[in-house]
Amino acid sequence: MPSSTSPDEEDSLQTCVLKFADLDLKESNLISPSSSLKAELDGNLKKKYSFAKKKAFALLVKTKQVPAPSYEFKGKRWRCCQQLFVAQTSIHRHVATQHAEEVYQQTASVLKQLTAALHASQSLTSTDKKNPPSQEVSAWLPDVSRFSPDELSSDQSNKDGEVLLYYCYCDLEDPHWVCAWQTALCQHLHLTGKIRIATEGINGTVGGSKVATRLYVEVMLSCPLFKDYLCEEDFKSSKGGAHCFPELRVGVFEEIVPMGISPSQVSYKNPGIHLSPGEFHKEIEKFLSQANQEQGDTILLDCRNFYESKIGRFQGCLAPDIRKFSYFPSYVDKNLDIFRQKRVLMYCTGGIRCERGSAYLRAKGVCKEVFQLKGGIHKYLEEFPDGFYKGKLFVFDERFALAYNSSVVSECSYCGAPWDQYRLCSTPQCRQLVLTCSACQGQGFTACCIMCQDKGGKQASGPAQDSFKEECECTARRPRIPQEQPA
Repeated sequence: MPSSTSPDEEDSLQTCVLKFADLDLKESNLISPSSSLKAELDGNLKKKYSFAKKKAFALLVKTKQVPAPSYEFKGKRWRCCQQLFVAQTSIHRHVATQHAEEVYQQTASVLKQLTAALHASQSLTSTDKKNPPSQEVSAWLPDVSRFSPDELSSDQSNKDGEVLLYYCYCDLEDPHWVCAWQTALCQHLHLTGKIRIATEGINGTVGGSKVATRLYVEVMLSCPLFKDYLCEEDFKSSKGGAHCFPELRVGVFEEIVPMGISPSQVSYKNPGIHLSPGEFHKEIEKFLSQANQEQGDTILLDCRNFYESKIGRFQGCLAPDIRKFSYFPSYVDKNLDIFRQKRVLMYCTGGIRCERGSAYLRAKGVCKEVFQLKGGIHKYLEEFPDGFYKGKLFVFDERFALAYNSSVVSECSYCGAPWDQYRLCSTPQCRQLVLTCSACQGQGFTACCIMCQDKGGKQASGPAQDSFKEECECTARRPRIPQEQPA
């Protein structure tokens, strides 16, 4: 909880107090009017009285200070009541005895400021408060003095590293303040990763030491902006660390997950029915037990991109061949007949895409019911590592995928052998992911497709190019919005 007085202010005032430590400010005869002021204060402000009086006195003395010509006097001096004071004790005595009323008024002013700060601090605990009371980001950082730098940092050799995945849909009135705070918080804890902030909430994936990630969770759960919406279970963790991300990227966007539709049009407040991993598991069990799944009334829908579902998915799912989640709404529009009068079971990595994806599908008014997996595949695999999800879980960091079971559901793009370890295309500037087995890599097949492989070879032998338009055959043969054939 931030204090009503900043550390910098307290340090500055303490310095002022030390400069006139020889003057006893507790003597009531020096500042007589303030005794009545003190009697009118409530319990909380009485504790602030001594501080306010010292600050008022210091401020008033400072106003009396005048510059001294370097050739005449090198120390400080003060002018008041047509007198020049060169000794600090003298000006202190003069102000205390001749300007008691001004000190009294200044003390009242300082107490007024402290009262406002106190009320702001108290309002922080109000559940109706949507914004922090202070723009001082530093006041919202945890105390890390009890930890060593090694405990707060992590590298690839650190087994205590961790990656957190979470999101929180809630109304934020000042996302830019939250952005500045999150940036400072992650830097304070040596965390890297990606955080998206919008007026509709926050979506983050951060990596660091377990000490740092635990502190991060504590801060998020205690923050009044999120504490009524977030709980411990909303944070999905996996082995990793700060090395899993090349840098820290925090920004303000219109959406915390890019579906390409304004939150004012499709709100997170109208999602599908949330199912726990256990409930979702039972629904899939019933779905798979049907004699003819295609003719049944249930669709198991993967909301992720094709390269995610390619290396891991639920059995019997419909996995759209789309490259970006922003294509999902158009995919739904083109394939409405598939969802007509169906019960839809939706899932994604951590649950966030389903929040808006299910809201969009529900808004079309064609489904019987729309359900979504709470916590996503991440939470499901924690409970059912050998359940109905087969293969790896794709993640958006340098690990590419997490393994919870031994199933391999994908194959090498070149020879067709079972393979599920992604790597980036070897051609410079191409950001496509490629599945190429060890044997094919040994033969030089390291690009996403033959066309890109040739392009990479030409670039290596020719003059360097800053960039090129990606026109790989693997991209060209994939329609932007695929049309599914209804059963």
